[in-house]
Amino acid sequence: MDFDISGAQVFFTIPTNIPILGDLQISETMVVSWIVMAVIAVLCLWLTHDLKVTNISKRQAVAEFLVEKANNFVRGNTGGYKFDYMIPFIAALFTTSVFSNLISLLGLRSPTADLSTEAAWAVVVFIMITAKKIQTNKLGGYLKGFTQPIPVMTPFNILSELATPVSMACRHFGNILSGVVIDGLIYAALATATKALFGLIPGAVGSVLGTIPFLSVGLPAITSLYFDWFSGVMQAFIFCMLTIMYIANAAEEG
Repeated sequence: MDFDISGAQVFFTIPTNIPILGDLQISETMVVSWIVMAVIAVLCLWLTHDLKVTNISKRQAVAEFLVEKANNFVRGNTGGYKFDYMIPFIAALFTTSVFSNLISLLGLRSPTADLSTEAAWAVVVFIMITAKKIQTNKLGGYLKGFTQPIPVMTPFNILSELATPVSMACRHFGNILSGVVIDGLIYAALATATKALFGLIPGAVGSVLGTIPFLSVGLPAITSLYFDWFSGVMQAFIFCMLTIMYIANAAEEG
């Protein structure tokens, strides 16, 4: 059994005739990302349909529970209602990350196994952090902060600032990709072991049985509990937690 870790498959390319941008590649990551967004959009529409004040349905109760958890998550890590404007963004980011991580359970390649996905999220968060710092300290104060405590530290302070989105993106990407690779290697190894084991049976029976991955049942399900469920949800939680803390700290820097 062949195991390919070369990256997301490119389905087709759309020429743009723009030298700087290059051609637009429609990759597996892009297609699955749109599938994830479509699923989340449909789920949100279903949960928020026909809301009532009294005699609410179980569907509405679930929606209210999720909203309450998102509110508590942001408020609990920022110490109040000051950052309530971040709740929709954090909820959307967490939901997209979790769905993207867990969609591999359906046999699709996780968009988060492509660094470009996390890099885009990290750039958005970095812009929000920078905007909050400039809002708090004004542009002059923000630029002056790079010269602290002494001007010679300016290059290092700039590198430290740029390291924030890089570390956030690479942390999330590395953990998800490692899970994809390890799961793939386990499947490939068990399929090869199945073929070798039943290949010992002479005749057509051994050949037929060798094509059925009997050994792939059981162990991959156990490893999936960690690499897909636990690690996927945990990485989404960590990314959102860092987003909240960085923006909250930027608002307090004076």
